[in-house]
Amino acid sequence: MKERLARLKAVRKLIKTYRIESQEILLGYLHKEGFVVTQATLSRDLKLLKVGKISDGQNGYVYSLPGDKERQETERTYIHDFLRGYVSIDWSGNLVVIKTYSGHSDSVALAVDNLGLDDVLGTISGRDNTVFVCLREGISGENFMNRMKASIPELEA
Repeated sequence: MKERLARLKAVRKLIKTYRIESQEILLGYLHKEGFVVTQATLSRDLKLLKVGKISDGQNGYVYSLPGDKERQETERTYIHDFLRGYVSIDWSGNLVVIKTYSGHSDSVALAVDNLGLDDVLGTISGRDNTVFVCLREGISGENFMNRMKASIPELEA
């Protein structure tokens, strides 16, 4: 987990410092910085950081980080979707079950995915009113709830 945080910090620094047009170029810079990372992992990192491509004003596109205000607004939207949709949270071992109001499972799962919790391996949205969250080995449902409450102070379990 420590390596991931260092890598995310390096990705942000590289995007701010260099004109990066592709993942291959970014991978090259990361390798020079001493990070061994696959294209798939980098792709997930870019999604987590909400990196986008913007026109360079000439004939190409470069990676760009969202501004702090934009990032906070996006995070607030995910938190709002989560709070609006969830009914209850329970767990057993490293599996968490989030019950949702009818039709809200997709938006609740998306919110959990986009809150950037390192403890979450992934989510599966049920057809209508259930979200399954798989946690990393050694992470309990109680750990998950503590981190969720840190991200969403309004959360009641």
